Amino acid sequence: MKVLALALVLSIPVPKLAPPARLPFSTPSQQQENPKGGRWYFAANGHAVYCYGPVFTMPQPQGRLMKVATFCRGDQIMVPLKD
Repeated sequence: MKVLALALVLSIPVPKLAPPARLPFSTPSQQQENPKGGRWYFAANGHAVYCYGPVFTMPQPQGRLMKVATFCRGDQIMVPLKD
């Protein structure tokens, strides 16, 4: 009886524990692609944009002024902002 119980216990599969997955290290090109210090803005087209550069006020041909955010995600240099 003890032999049968021992054989039964030894025949049960034991799950192997895998080490936790490591996150990949970021390369220097990825760090340059997403610099810190940006800010969210509300664009004139109704979308939110994340920009890293300063906000400028640019003159329009009609004599009006338009605020633009600079150096935004998605390779956009200037994005008109909603006032």
